[in-house]
Amino acid sequence: MEDKQRELGGKEKEEEHAKVEIWKYVFGFVEIAVVKCAIELGIAEAIESHGSPMTLLELSSALRCDPSPLYRIMRVLVHLKIFKEKPATQLGPKVYTQTPLSKRLLKSGQNSMAALILLESSPVMLAPWHGLSARIQGNIRNPVFEEVHGEDLWSFGAANPDHNKLFNEAMACDARVHVPAVIESCLEVFKGIETIVDVGGGDGSTMRLLVEACPWIQGINFDLPHVVSVAQECDRIENVGGDMFDCVPKADAVIIKWVLHDWGDDECIRILKKCREAIPEDKGKVIIVEAVIDEKDEKEDIKLTNVRLMLDMTSNVFLSISLSFNVLTTYETEPMDGS
Repeated sequence: MEDKQRELGGKEKEEEHAKVEIWKYVFGFVEIAVVKCAIELGIAEAIESHGSPMTLLELSSALRCDPSPLYRIMRVLVHLKIFKEKPATQLGPKVYTQTPLSKRLLKSGQNSMAALILLESSPVMLAPWHGLSARIQGNIRNPVFEEVHGEDLWSFGAANPDHNKLFNEAMACDARVHVPAVIESCLEVFKGIETIVDVGGGDGSTMRLLVEACPWIQGINFDLPHVVSVAQECDRIENVGGDMFDCVPKADAVIIKWVLHDWGDDECIRILKKCREAIPEDKGKVIIVEAVIDEKDEKEDIKLTNVRLMLDMTSNVFLSISLSFNVLTTYETEPMDGS
């Protein structure tokens, strides 16, 4: 009898939870829309430049916008714990202040993630998500991005400079977050390497961080010609344009970060074969940096698992990939700032 009552009580709690939880999905788009708005308005920049907490009127004046709709935006951002709100006192009205999270909305800086958010929330990148069910049902054979925009992700970038610029800036955000963690956790891997090529290196952010941390290394930043054409010139780094499916520049080692998840098994094998051809037979290294979903690890941080699952779904929408694979050997890095 007691077991049945506990079971009934558990079901009632689940039902009550569901009644509330479902609204999170009804209005799930609101959070990213509000965060995008905050970046475009420059809310974090305004408070940072002010140098101290700001009242609503000070903030609206700095942003040159109506305080009433701004208040509603700030109310959501405070609820999301992106900004903090200090209540009014006898000395003055309530004020808004920065948090470590809001500082990641700054458009520049070591920890900025603004470009990555603007990329993923752009109309170009949002449109393919509406074809997800058709993709799963097999009604769309090509990646949804290609069906929507008429060309693959890489060709679209080559033909649209503004999108390409935002994409490169977004990848630079990722590099600033993850490359220091890789270097800190796996520095031994880079010892003894004199030259290294970054395959799919984008604007060169990864290579710049790597040669700065490892001054004995000469780097090659390798990507498609239209990508490296806007890469920053830097001492000890050569920018080389080309196609990784054709040839990879020769070096002691290859690093390939967040590239393989963009491709299916057959394409990955082709890429890795080209990487193998680029390094010495006796001492060469291919260093792969990827996010891995460990479905057997019950101790894994649920927030990290969520990020990896979302990345996997993103690949499913934008690219043509296989969704299951086996990982043979991995070096784990400590997550930086919960990423």
